[in-house]
Amino acid sequence: MNITAYRALLRDNPGKAHAAAPPGGDGERVIAQVWTITRARIAAQNPLAPRLLALLACYAPDQLPITVLHHLPDADELQIGQALGLLASYSMIIISPDSGTGTGTGTGSDTVSVHRLVQAVTLNDLPEHERQTVHAQAADLLTAELPADPNVIGNWPAYRRLLAHARAALPPRSAAMGQVIVYLGASGDYATAKTLQHQRYQAQLDHHGPEHPETLTARANLAHWTGRAGDAAGARDQYAALLPIHERVSGTDHPHTLNTRHNLASWSREAGDAAGAHDQLAALLPIRERVHGAEHPSALSTRFELARLSGETGDAAGARDQLAALLPISERVLGAEHPNTLTTRHEIARWVGETGDAAGARDQYAALLPIRERVHGAEHPSTLITRHELARLSGLAGDATGARDQFAALLPIRERVHGAEHPSTLITRHNLARWTGEAGDVARARDQFAALLPISERVFGAEHPHTLTTRAHLAFWAKRCGETSADSRFQDGS
Repeated sequence: MNITAYRALLRDNPGKAHAAAPPGGDGERVIAQVWTITRARIAAQNPLAPRLLALLACYAPDQLPITVLHHLPDADELQIGQALGLLASYSMIIISPDSGTGTGTGTGSDTVSVHRLVQAVTLNDLPEHERQTVHAQAADLLTAELPADPNVIGNWPAYRRLLAHARAALPPRSAAMGQVIVYLGASGDYATAKTLQHQRYQAQLDHHGPEHPETLTARANLAHWTGRAGDAAGARDQYAALLPIHERVSGTDHPHTLNTRHNLASWSREAGDAAGAHDQLAALLPIRERVHGAEHPSALSTRFELARLSGETGDAAGARDQLAALLPISERVLGAEHPNTLTTRHEIARWVGETGDAAGARDQYAALLPIRERVHGAEHPSTLITRHELARLSGLAGDATGARDQFAALLPIRERVHGAEHPSTLITRHNLARWTGEAGDVARARDQFAALLPISERVFGAEHPHTLTTRAHLAFWAKRCGETSADSRFQDGS
């Protein structure tokens, strides 16, 4: 095509190409016109290409695995590769190797990226009914690509690669979005899980109304992820507001109502009211046993929480003994390697340590760790918690150097799995600094606490117990290094 003809097409192109560009952006409007013309020429050469481009406009703009498109029912991989190659030759998309394994030629190991303005123009040009159809098909293709079980750690890399595209393409109410939220929770990204669950709850509320079972389930899950994201008081308040609705809609003995009572007590405990939570669970347990039976998993869960609260209200030996009595029942009912059974074993070790038997607790954590690794995986959050406690109890049992080395090995895993400023990561950094000092390197301990303090203040808040403990340790190790008492008093906040 010569320049004169091409300029005429630009001049005569329909105004909807302008509408897709940002207001005031003359350059973007010109680009929108160019790409609209280009898409028309591509469609004449390969009708599949504009279909793929419309689908790509529904996802996040960067690095969609091309295997998602292979779930198209009426096109094979060769046809899809040819159509993508044509789009790439016109610079409508960019095909890139994925992690160095692809060839950049549209194979299954490659990814495809699309400029945001191309996406906007493409969707803008579709009639509303076609746009809805394309969005629905894009969601179906992504759903087919998601691994079946989001709790399996081996599936997490696939979920991670698809997360941005899931957020762009999946309806909040869809079962697939539910899987994505489960993955986020299992892998420890509680903040994003909370964000997506809030969108899911709002969508259920808009669709069903406030007292539909699906809406109430979404509301309960939002309370759960609110707590897991660090707002225990918020989770408690959400469950407290939900309980009378469940009692009115479902009845006082309905499983959903009893679960809400259980969760209200659990998050009351997390929010600092251990005594109140203990009383709530003590009242709930006989109802659980009457409704479900003494060995039903829900009754065992309430027994577990009640035992743990016995320790947190001052009776460490009682917590240890109650959990020890619960363990064989859990092994028989749920199985010896069920996650709840392993959590019971973890808590027994905790309360053995709280009674003063650090060596006994250390040995129990050491026996539990390889089972956690086999059942959950080496980097699952539950496994990392057991590793953390094993390191801590090793120190309390007298092996400061061993504790330091274990925390040093754990920290980069925490940073990779949770992020550098996740609360679990910061607690591991705190313990690494402490046991570095206990192992004799007081200057390094001081420096590690000094580096940790401003992060703790930003993440937890200046008056959070974790922050205050960090300040106290900084003062202690600074004093051990021979700094002035005035400096130490300042660092301790006094």
